[in-house]
Amino acid sequence: MIDILRDLFEAKISVGGYPLYWREIIGNGFGFVSAVGGLRRRVWAWPAGIIGNVLLFTVFFGTALSLDDGRFPLFGQSARQVFFIMTSVYGWWRWRQTSRGRAKDAPAITPRWASFRERMVYLAVWAVGVVVAQGVFAAVGAGWPAPRWYYWTDAWIFTGSIVATFAMARGWNDFWLCWIAVDLVGVPLLWHSTYYPSAVLYAVYGALVLYGFSVWVRATRAEYPDQGVESPPPTSAVRPA
Repeated sequence: MIDILRDLFEAKISVGGYPLYWREIIGNGFGFVSAVGGLRRRVWAWPAGIIGNVLLFTVFFGTALSLDDGRFPLFGQSARQVFFIMTSVYGWWRWRQTSRGRAKDAPAITPRWASFRERMVYLAVWAVGVVVAQGVFAAVGAGWPAPRWYYWTDAWIFTGSIVATFAMARGWNDFWLCWIAVDLVGVPLLWHSTYYPSAVLYAVYGALVLYGFSVWVRATRAEYPDQGVESPPPTSAVRPA
């Protein structure tokens, strides 16, 4: 039984002479499904994302799990999968709460812009988080003589991803913009680190993010026609956490 599980865990295919683990492909597939679900504001987006996070954690943390395939581990990417799971559990719970009392086929939430105060808080958390995370990553090391910029980029992606996921859980339109900022750094880093499936998926995310942003903004205008950009939604629409 253990051998069967190991075979499944280490299963890979070759694309253009480059070996790809199925768990990296499937994990990114679940990530894409989760993104589509988030765009449509469906509760199932969260559990789908959690499955992808678990699979991708094993990919980025492969060396430490004695599954070294010649690539260096991305500890920032590994750590963010753990925080993704934690934040996704919160998002799953919150969207289930806000979906109560709505029609079964209705979106779980009505999106809105973060208020000025909320925006200042998450930007401050992002900035401080990058500084702290890069220091931690540099102290842990990358398993190879990585340049300093590597830790800063990994920290940017790590912190920005957590902020974006939390903003999505809160139903803020801002989360799409956060993802754009993450992808602009994430795609080059993943490609440079030879995590090609993840890099390609992040590039595809870029197009999906732009579309999703426009969809959510239109939903805000349609479902909160009298709401100011900086005003929080009525309490009857989104229940406090």
